[in-house]
Amino acid sequence: MQTILGAGGAIGTELARILAQSGERVRLVSRHPGFVPGAAETLAADISDAEQAARAVTGSSVVHLLVGLKYDAKIWHALWPRIMQNTIDACKRAGARLVFCENVYMYGRVAARMTEETPFSPCSRKGEVRARIAAALLGEMKAGNLTALIARSADFYGPDAKTGIPNVLVFDKLAKGQTASWLASDSVRHSFTFTSDAARSLALLAASPTAWNQTWHVPTAPNPPTGKAFIEMAAAAFGVRPKYRVLRRPVVRAVGLFIPEIRETVEMLYQYDSEYLFDSSKFSRAFGFAPTPYGEGIRRTALAYRSGG
Repeated sequence: MQTILGAGGAIGTELARILAQSGERVRLVSRHPGFVPGAAETLAADISDAEQAARAVTGSSVVHLLVGLKYDAKIWHALWPRIMQNTIDACKRAGARLVFCENVYMYGRVAARMTEETPFSPCSRKGEVRARIAAALLGEMKAGNLTALIARSADFYGPDAKTGIPNVLVFDKLAKGQTASWLASDSVRHSFTFTSDAARSLALLAASPTAWNQTWHVPTAPNPPTGKAFIEMAAAAFGVRPKYRVLRRPVVRAVGLFIPEIRETVEMLYQYDSEYLFDSSKFSRAFGFAPTPYGEGIRRTALAYRSGG
């Protein structure tokens, strides 16, 4: 049994389909789990509660931790350490291996390409939380208390990545004939992970005997576009003019005074005002995996929007 904690998001839903199609029994766990064809079980649970986490993991051979919390630093500080500890304890009790799908906030601002060896140097409250929970899991792995791996990705985009920055600011707007937006600067390159590639990589990692007890950057296309180039490709896929505006830091900060969700993005703007380059060559070498090129991923995402997906 492979269990997905935090099922229902773009990655979890596609991962469930991939695992089911390969013959794996899949359990979907979230507060309000939806149905995915081929899944063996669904279970409603809040894994910030230790007993519910243990019940969710019981009988699992592999557990995928894909939980997404409200984008609020206070909530992250309160819940993420508890969720990580509960998941670690539950996996130990069940004898399950753990796949933790993670982001790059713990690296902070990085002048070069981000690799699996990039040190933790968070420069945001959310990054501090991510560094803390990643360190806790790495400590368990190093001590030999748990077989696990960390699968780290860049920001997401894709047909079902409804909360991803490119989806919200670019695809949603262009699909409605509206003006797109970009954060901070449109002249620096920014890596994005295509959701389908991320889901496929989690299945491959979980099935590989040699992948465990390591950190992996999931497959992400090299040579990322600037914000301007990304929007131009998206506009071409929709067959519209590339109309957009750049939301500079003062504007984001001002809007954030009234909208909490926007306020939470202010501390993360460092990811958009300088180059954000994510290196997944370790994964590509190990698995012979070619990430989806940006042009193709953008075309497929726009097609899903145009088809009403």
